[in-house]
Amino acid sequence: MSLLDHPEAQALLADAEVSAADVRGCRDRLTRFLGRYLPRFYRDEQRELAGVVLQGKLSNLQRKTAEPIAYLAGRQRKPVQHFVGAGGWDDEAVMAELRRHVAEELADPDAVLVLDPSGFPKKGTASCGVTRQWCGRLGKVENCQVGVFLAYATDKGYAPLDRQLYLPQEWAEDPERREATYVPAGVTFQESWRIGLELLDRSGAGLPFGWVAGDDEFGRASTFRAALRLRELHYVLDVPCNTSMRDLSEAPAPGRRRPPWRRVDEWAKAQPASRWRRIAVGDGAKGPKVVRALEAWVQTRDEDGCVGRRERLVVIRTVASAPQVWYTLSNAPRGVPLRRLVRVPGRRHDVEEVLQAGKGEVGLGHYEVRSWVGWHHPMTLSLLALWFLIVEKRRLGGGNPGVNGAADAGGVCAAAPAGAAAPGANRGGGQPSPSPERGIADLPLVRGGGKVSAPPRATGRIKGLQ
Repeated sequence: MSLLDHPEAQALLADAEVSAADVRGCRDRLTRFLGRYLPRFYRDEQRELAGVVLQGKLSNLQRKTAEPIAYLAGRQRKPVQHFVGAGGWDDEAVMAELRRHVAEELADPDAVLVLDPSGFPKKGTASCGVTRQWCGRLGKVENCQVGVFLAYATDKGYAPLDRQLYLPQEWAEDPERREATYVPAGVTFQESWRIGLELLDRSGAGLPFGWVAGDDEFGRASTFRAALRLRELHYVLDVPCNTSMRDLSEAPAPGRRRPPWRRVDEWAKAQPASRWRRIAVGDGAKGPKVVRALEAWVQTRDEDGCVGRRERLVVIRTVASAPQVWYTLSNAPRGVPLRRLVRVPGRRHDVEEVLQAGKGEVGLGHYEVRSWVGWHHPMTLSLLALWFLIVEKRRLGGGNPGVNGAADAGGVCAAAPAGAAAPGANRGGGQPSPSPERGIADLPLVRGGGKVSAPPRATGRIKGLQ
């Protein structure tokens, strides 16, 4: 049997079929879609160019930067370039309108807000925020910019909500580089988890949701988890496999008052088979997708050695012959069932789908202006184009890819391709940190009894509008 004859491949191909009737009138629908956003642009010329750029983002252009978009539309290059890279319009007003639109389409009190940093490889040193840092797209430390993204994931679909460029400390403290790239005076250095908090505060206020999820760049920051508890938000956050923890149900060693501290992966391996529960996380071509999971009430320590509050540790393991394992911490109360806590981390895969679709379909990484605005303007227009694609797919009756989880990982997270970095929560303890600044090493990570740095984070097209 060939790969294309496989039942799961056939299901994907069937879902990908789009007839001429399905896309007929797409241009008119795009015009109606833009109707609610164009008032957020100040001048008639800006509103006209917004339509030009969105059509270019949704076209079959290989490179979706301002110049080819202008040529495709029969426009002069410079006005389009200026609009995209330095135009005097408020991208935050456009994103706020997008969030109101998402609330109308997808609002769900059990939704998951998912935080994820994404790297954009760049050449040279002049682009705002560029430096050598972990780039999940390449699976290695490379010269890149990093954006922190927030997405909304529900059973009905998902949507991008917000974005902000990460500004490394070396950039934030360099007046000449700030001036050269027009970094606003109010922008200071922030770790990625602090940016994540700002995105949650800014974007979560107008949307109902039940959970916050993120990879171990967020989960390992004890201060971030404490800030979520202060906001009375429930979270399920990945932590590294070499996190130091103690199982509060475990009996202390003789002569000790408290249970011993140990690596979370070593603790999980020592648990009896009877403690692992089989949990269905979605439907697959051959039946329900199943993972095994176990939970415990635990404590961790921050980097100063201070013992933290009680949290629920949930370990998730696929049932494949070479299983993948994820380790998460949550502040969910005792009454929340384990199966719910297993499903929440699967929403992280939805963000990966959002960003991959954005980079592949609407040119999320196709921008050429080096300034602060030159990053946020193109990102805003690309996310708007991506949201239109999502709305169109929902109109056609198709579910968003990844909403029910990745097939290979039982609906928990996408499996890493051969040779790529493993998912964040399953990293090896001896790998280097993605950045000493981007995510503060709050959780002590143990190897042979000593602390070590956190390992690096892993990480439909409509051609020719009819």
